[in-house]
Amino acid sequence: MKLSQDLLRAEAARRVQVARPDLAAGLDLSTAAALAEAHARIQESADAEGLLAVSVVRRFELAAWTRATCEFAIGMAPERLAAWRRSFSRTIFLAGNPDNLGDRFRFDHIAEDGSAAWAGPAPAAASAGLRRLLRLFDGSRGLPPRPDTPVRIPEAIGPRHRPPVRRKLYVATAGITVADTLVHLNHLLVEAVLDGLLAPGDTLTVRQVPRLIGLPGPYAALRVGAEPEHPGRLRAYACLTGESVGAGA
Repeated sequence: MKLSQDLLRAEAARRVQVARPDLAAGLDLSTAAALAEAHARIQESADAEGLLAVSVVRRFELAAWTRATCEFAIGMAPERLAAWRRSFSRTIFLAGNPDNLGDRFRFDHIAEDGSAAWAGPAPAAASAGLRRLLRLFDGSRGLPPRPDTPVRIPEAIGPRHRPPVRRKLYVATAGITVADTLVHLNHLLVEAVLDGLLAPGDTLTVRQVPRLIGLPGPYAALRVGAEPEHPGRLRAYACLTGESVGAGA
């Protein structure tokens, strides 16, 4: 399956239509200009009345962070997760040690190894104190090379409504910083949980590639965004492959 600009625009349009059909109404989302207008409308709405999650990151390791993000989203009430999607699963990443903040701030999820914690999603005012205290996470370096790594989502974190499956999670690395990766994977994983593509008991094989070109389809989910070097063009930054049954075997 070729990741053409038409396919990428169609996926970007689908995301807008699912998250905010009201703000997408009347726009021809087959064009880059209309997609940009839709994103601007959603950003304006999110700034005014949307929900915001905050993640405090002590250290970043791709596989552990992927698992913890899935756990955070799966542990959330479905209606809260759906409401967060209306703000495009907006998240701010801050640098800090969750262990040192527990007496002052309440976290909704803490990674098993203490490397990160999440609060929200909630109105921005709820996290104002935390955001004033900590600086943005500085992930200005690229992802270090790493072998393919299996990540199993624990069964105990929530009800399972289908047999476990295996998927591959491809992550693009060329010209991508750790901060970029946090943003792109956060959106992909959270929305995949909401769509039922990721659930307790599933296994992901995390695989880094320079670009998502020539990968076998079909894709269960794509993370699409603007390509900074080429205005008006889109790029696929991460994807989930189709499923194979038997992850718990």
